[in-house]
Amino acid sequence: MSTEAINLSYPIGKYEPKPYSEKQRDEWLNDIKFLPQALENAVHDLDEAQLQTPYRPEGWTVHQLIHHVADSHMNAYIRFKLGLTENNPTIKPYEEKLWAQMADTKNLPINVSLTILHALHTRWYEILKGITEKEYERAVVHPEHGRTMSLWFLLGLYAWHSKHHTAHITALRERMKW
Repeated sequence: MSTEAINLSYPIGKYEPKPYSEKQRDEWLNDIKFLPQALENAVHDLDEAQLQTPYRPEGWTVHQLIHHVADSHMNAYIRFKLGLTENNPTIKPYEEKLWAQMADTKNLPINVSLTILHALHTRWYEILKGITEKEYERAVVHPEHGRTMSLWFLLGLYAWHSKHHTAHITALRERMKW
């Protein structure tokens, strides 16, 4: 894979876990809190042809990305609630590539998922801001990856995920001079 292809796939780099600190927690919480607005800003004034443009060759379209983030973060929200209320629950993986091809993703406008993200992130942030350092040590089991993941690890992962897909759109806009 070429360096350009890697940059198109991971415009902010791959997720790198970090140790707990209040400063890091506050940064990641802000990433979660402000994602819906960041995505709205990223797609502002894009027309339908632009929304149907893949962010990289053989990648998802901007339209699919927005719906994917909603799907992913709905799962994340549930994973956090399970992790906070059960002891090491096994979470349900899902086939994100197949979800990106379903009728809701294909047929509905992105404002549906942007609306979901605004409401979801308001609720998710409300939970996240009250989690203690000890509670961030709670974990879920991801059967597909065969590993246990702490809620702290997941907070960082989804904060990264938020910026990762926003950067796909903003990098595409820069490359296309939109």
